[in-house]
Parts: sequence; C-alpha cells; structure tokens
Amino acid sequence: MAANNRRMSGKKGAQVGSGGQRRRGLEGKGPTPPAEVRKGHKKNRVANAKAKQVQRRPAPRGRGGKGTSEMVVGRNPVVEALREGVPAVTLYVQQFIDNDERVREALQLVAERGGVHLMEAPRPELDRMTNGLNHQGMVLQVPPYEYAHAEDLANAAYDKGEDPLIVALDGVTDPRNLGAIVRSAAAFGGHGVLVPERRAAGMTAGAWKTSAGAAARTPVARATNLTRALEAYKKAGLAIVGLAADGDTEVGELAALEGPVVIVIGSEGKGLSRLVGETCDFRVRIPMPGGGESLNAGVAAGIVLYEAARKRS
Repeated sequence: MAANNRRMSGKKGAQVGSGGQRRRGLEGKGPTPPAEVRKGHKKNRVANAKAKQVQRRPAPRGRGGKGTSEMVVGRNPVVEALREGVPAVTLYVQQFIDNDERVREALQLVAERGGVHLMEAPRPELDRMTNGLNHQGMVLQVPPYEYAHAEDLANAAYDKGEDPLIVALDGVTDPRNLGAIVRSAAAFGGHGVLVPERRAAGMTAGAWKTSAGAAARTPVARATNLTRALEAYKKAGLAIVGLAADGDTEVGELAALEGPVVIVIGSEGKGLSRLVGETCDFRVRIPMPGGGESLNAGVAAGIVLYEAARKRS
C-alpha cells in the first residue's frame, strides 16, 4: 500500500507549464461579429442566399428608367456612405478581416438600418468585383437609382396646388454638383431636378452623399433628349429660364420666377448648349460685383433657387 502511494504521488521540482497559452486564451478578442458575417453560422448562410437572390433578380423598369448598380470601395468610403444614408443592397466583408473601428462602425450601421444584406467573401472575389481596386476588405453595393419621368415633376407640384419649380441641368457632369443642386432644390421648395440621359452626371453614391439626404425626398428625372423635354414643359405653360453669363436680365429682376418655371443650369466651362439656349424663354445672369468669371454650377443653382423662393413667399 505504501509503495502504491509512492507511485501515485508526483515528483517534486519543476513541472511543465502552459507557456502562457492558457492566459492568452483567456484574453479578450474584441466584440463578437454579428451572426450574419460569421462563417458557418445559420444566419450567415441565410444572408448569403438572400444576397445572391437579389443579384439575380431582374431590375424593374420604371417610367424614367433606372441607373446602373454601383460599388463603393474601401473602408472609409463605405462608412461615409452608410453614415449619409446612401441606399445599399449588400455589404461585402472579406473573410478574416482585421476588425478595426471602421469595420465595427460599418457593421453597426448596417445592423441599425436593416434591409442591407451582409455577405462574407474571400479576397479574390472582392478583387474580381472591384477590378483590382484597393477595397481594404469592404465593398458596398448600391442599387440602381430609379429615375422619375420629366412629367412627374410638374404633376407633383400641381397635385400640391403649387406652381412647378424645376431645375434642369445641361452638361453638368460632376455628381457632386448634382447632389448639391438636389440639396438646394429641397431647401428652397423645388419640385425636382431634370438631367439628360447621356453625357451628364447621374445619381451615384457621390451625388447621394453630397445631397445630405435630400435625394430621398426630391425626385430626379432623366430625359432622353433635354431639348424636347424643355419644349414639352414650355407647351405645358412653364417658363424656361436659362442661366448665362451674358444673359439679358439680372436674376433678381425676372418676374417669371414667381410662376411655373424651369431653371436651366449649364456647365461651368461651356455654359448652355446652343439648342438648349435657343429653347429658353429668358436668359438671366447673376450679378457679380467682385468680377468673377463664373460660378460653380451648384452655387449658381442655389442663388437662383433662393431668388425664386423669395419671390414666391
């Protein structure tokens, strides 16, 4: 019995330890990612299946047509787009991504918003989706923008018992200018913005961000031919007012801004195109005592819209 006890007792002296592995194993690894992005989780499989269904689903055709789907690439752009309320279909997150503050904020914003699918994807797949851009493991899919029809802008104003106040853009190609003009239209009681289908800025994620949420409540219409759309407005009783540096009248002196009107803004470099300029009933200018040659399209639109709102009040 004594011998047996000796065999069962351990030897004194140094013993083999864990080398700190147990202690490191108990250390925190940050917040647990949502179930939708954890590989193998049931919610992750469901989210991936829904995202694939959305990608395969044909886009419905509206009266004004739809834009094209867009990808916002990179951690900072994705977070900024989500902060500004840019519409989104799917947030793609790279497998085994480093969980920094931007990743956590993006996941939190998606969870709070709802309706945005989370999909985990390997790096080669994200490289393919972005054509090799530096996506930093995060890609946000923005759905195609559903444009209104040119007629809808005027009809919406008449339904409210108001005279239409519409902004048409001729040759404006910077989406940030479009977003700024949409924001000004919303601020000064405009009923929408009309853009040409070709060679013009569209409602991209950049335009959405610049509009600061105004794009959600101010419609943007798209016309196959801007000149014909303006002629149709003219036949419907709307005055067509073109903004030009060599305009005959100062914007503050134009009484037509008090009634149904379409304000046409040209590009910064070329101004109004010839056919659009010939279609206008009035050509007005913004007085600039400082002697500047031209104004940014977004700034110019804001000034004219303010003057129209002032005359209507």
